[in-house]
Amino acid sequence: MSDQLYQYEETRELIQLVKDAAELVRNKGEAAFDDFRVSGSRWRQEETYVFVLDPKGNMLVHPDPTMEGKNELDLKDVNGKPIIQGLIAAAMTFSGKPEGWYHYQWPVPGGLFPRWKSSYVRLVTAPSGSSYVVGSGIYNDRMERTFVVDAVKDAVRQIEKNGTAAFPLFHDQTGPFLAKDAYVFVFDLKGIDLVNPGFPNLEGRNLLDLKDTQGKQLIREMFEVVQTSGSGWVDYMWPKPGESVSTQKSAYVSKAKMGDQWVLVGCGVYLADAPKAVPAAKKMTAPELMALVREGAVIFEKQGEKAYAEFRKQGSKWFRDDTYFFVWEMDGTRVFHAANPAGEGQNMGSMKDIIGRPIGKMIIDAAGSPSGEGWIHYMYPEPGDIFPTWKSTFVKRVAFPSGKPHIIGCGIYNMQMDRAFIEDVVNRAATLLAEQGKDAFGQLRDRTGPFVFMDTYVFVDNMDGVELMNPAFPSLEGKNLIDLKDLTGKAVIQDQISAVMKDGSAWLDICWYKPGQNTPARKQTFVRKVQSGPDTYIVGAGIYLEE
Repeated sequence: MSDQLYQYEETRELIQLVKDAAELVRNKGEAAFDDFRVSGSRWRQEETYVFVLDPKGNMLVHPDPTMEGKNELDLKDVNGKPIIQGLIAAAMTFSGKPEGWYHYQWPVPGGLFPRWKSSYVRLVTAPSGSSYVVGSGIYNDRMERTFVVDAVKDAVRQIEKNGTAAFPLFHDQTGPFLAKDAYVFVFDLKGIDLVNPGFPNLEGRNLLDLKDTQGKQLIREMFEVVQTSGSGWVDYMWPKPGESVSTQKSAYVSKAKMGDQWVLVGCGVYLADAPKAVPAAKKMTAPELMALVREGAVIFEKQGEKAYAEFRKQGSKWFRDDTYFFVWEMDGTRVFHAANPAGEGQNMGSMKDIIGRPIGKMIIDAAGSPSGEGWIHYMYPEPGDIFPTWKSTFVKRVAFPSGKPHIIGCGIYNMQMDRAFIEDVVNRAATLLAEQGKDAFGQLRDRTGPFVFMDTYVFVDNMDGVELMNPAFPSLEGKNLIDLKDLTGKAVIQDQISAVMKDGSAWLDICWYKPGQNTPARKQTFVRKVQSGPDTYIVGAGIYLEE
């Protein structure tokens, strides 16, 4: 693997460090381990350090004294990804390839928060005849093109060795083929999507004529590349999850022999500093959509079913572009849908999106709440499209003239996060906490529920600064964070406690990492005090600001 294939100097330096460390073990044997332990030496500097494993998972060299000398084969990251097994497999799975990359989340030395780490490892044999896996890693969420090439080549090897039996490996959330926002996909010769961990609802569908957000036939171009060159890169424009503006995405594609035919194997990634499309016309904001739904509610309460004709008119304030109204009965029966009249009459109560979020239940629960309204966030295709994207829908319970309650709603695709969303989700979490206390934690942690979406999650602390519940950083649960400071040195938890003690609720500005990213980002957090019996909680959630 040529170092010249790497875009970033720090990646090339890491590879050279591991190569030199492996060469030292090859020549000097186990005596090299003491060299690697010297703090401040080339082998151990701040976040960068050399580690050594044996093939059984014993950690022989590591700066954390609680890990060195122990078998760490079962060590997992915050998402359950097996770290040590993955590192060993990267260097030992394929004969003739005694090196590789593995990506997982791990705190910096002495740190609390897991961050994406890319580790490079090499298999080396010492003069004693013993084999070791020598490696080092960088905390960097910028995906190198070569990481993607490496993943595709490994996927090709798996397919050519195991055929379709390899496909479950590409779906495994704890496996080596899912890293950061990259995943492996597979198409057959007809353009049928065989494997798509990012959007499993597309599997089995013919996507040959799929176009990106600028009309480019990306799948056809991928086939042209592999048919003419065997492998190569294809660039196309697609929104990142939670964003409304398309960003250039680059996919590396290659042929793989599977039985008596070949398939297309690829992996796409949003590269650092990738160009973005010019923002489209300004979309409706969250407060504007809330006002529209409430205005519509007044009409439905007066006219009931007679209002349907007005809400079906394309180009009207109620139905334009990708904004339209729907009406459900309280049991989930869809009685009106401006964009899809053919779907009327169906019960949608059990409807889920592609990541398992119970859309139907969330809509019914929000409308059935004491306030009778609320926001729902889920993945759903735009009208006429097949590719799901984030949709934010505001629903409200209304009584028709007959007295029968109904649910009305309207949503926006790829709406940017808004304070209105955050206050809504925190207030709903607060209501749940007040009623159920710590028994509500399970619902608040549920990644398919209404309290975790896009980059947003609800957290709960007590008044002593102990983190009681945090679905984005579960490793923090049970820890006292009273002295925690943000990336600018601001005392985050102390400020939260002071704010809620004084005003009951407040918005605070901090500088923080997005979950799964290593780039500092501005975050505004809404917190409020909640009383549940004798227990006092602080519940909050935040919004990452676009720079």
